[in-house]
Amino acid sequence: MLTKLFRQTAVPVEYRPNFLHLYLDIGWFGVLSGSAINFLSIYATRIGATASQIGLIGAMSAIVTLLLAIPAGRWLRTQDTGRAIFWTSVLYRLGYVPFIFLPWLFNAQGQVWAIIVITFLMAIPLTPLGIGFNALFAEAVPSEYRAHVAGIRNVVLSIAFVATSLISGYILNRVAFPVGYQIVFGIGFFGAAMSSLHLFFVKPFKTDDAPPSGTSQRGLSQPQPDTIKQTDSPLNTLRLDIWRTPFRNVLLGLFAYHLAQYLALPIFPLYNVRVLKLNDNHIGIGTALFYLTVLFGSTQLSRIVQRLGHKKVTGLGVAGMALYPFILALSHQVWQFYFVSLLGGFIWAMAGGAFANYMLEYIPSDDRPSHLAWYTIILNTAVLIGSLGGPIIADHMGLSGALILFALLRFLSGLAILKWG
Repeated sequence: MLTKLFRQTAVPVEYRPNFLHLYLDIGWFGVLSGSAINFLSIYATRIGATASQIGLIGAMSAIVTLLLAIPAGRWLRTQDTGRAIFWTSVLYRLGYVPFIFLPWLFNAQGQVWAIIVITFLMAIPLTPLGIGFNALFAEAVPSEYRAHVAGIRNVVLSIAFVATSLISGYILNRVAFPVGYQIVFGIGFFGAAMSSLHLFFVKPFKTDDAPPSGTSQRGLSQPQPDTIKQTDSPLNTLRLDIWRTPFRNVLLGLFAYHLAQYLALPIFPLYNVRVLKLNDNHIGIGTALFYLTVLFGSTQLSRIVQRLGHKKVTGLGVAGMALYPFILALSHQVWQFYFVSLLGGFIWAMAGGAFANYMLEYIPSDDRPSHLAWYTIILNTAVLIGSLGGPIIADHMGLSGALILFALLRFLSGLAILKWG
């Protein structure tokens, strides 16, 4: 892998700088993800955040994306892609600086609400960054090399995430609270800054290639210029006629999947801290084990998809994701947490790796933007409802009961994809 990263002997010389900076960008983003992003909700839980407040932290990005996705896409079409992505990444990642100083500025509840407000503000530049990065990727990487670059980026991200999670857990277990978290947030900001630095050096090539079918939906959900000329209405731009096509069942199945997925996410840190009594080192090890099996599962995905197809792998993977909250709800010891982390990572590699291609199989190649705009809307709607609704359900049913209910919903959504998707 190091040879591929730094020598790139099979890559034309003019492409090598872009590829190298894209690898280093995602590597440093893995440092950010394994530290500040990974432990932010855990920190909020340890200083007394309620289930509803944890849900709000997760919901902020969805709220802003639903409001700003269309305006952000239109704004990006008037900008130089490279400059726009660099500066939005800088604005977004500057938001990690205040987390370092929160313990010195506010009491516990003040810190929780500050995290919520900061997360909301960070989501404003994150929206065009999320939409525009895939356009930058398409402009900076020729189509014949995109799968190659994306694959190496996934490997680099996994390695950086696993290593940083282990190091962060070790720091938090050894350094007094809250100084340990301040160090981890500082590591996260450094990773964020280095990631943005490498984005600055990614230079688009002016080509007429369309974005690859495997890229993220946000980068493809921008309406095409000829569509904008035909209509000025955002509702018309979204193409309501899509709901009269077979893609409707795909959207409904994926909405059920994402809703069941995000209902459980705010509950996991609460259960891990308050019921399992895990320390930060345990959580870091568990996260590392999860992403190790994600990496292993990703290497097996192509073979499994060739045998079963994207739809079956997605449906079975989503149904299998029920095992994580179900087993976690019955767990009482740290080894059980490690086991469910290993199992959950492999299953997530199947569901997370197959569902985008399953969706793209049902989208006409000449009409991806409008179809994927609807996917973006149903995704963020599910994130919003799940992030806010999960804690409310947990307040009424208890953490274990809620996890078992969400496991059932994940299983049923997987069956729905298999039967009707």
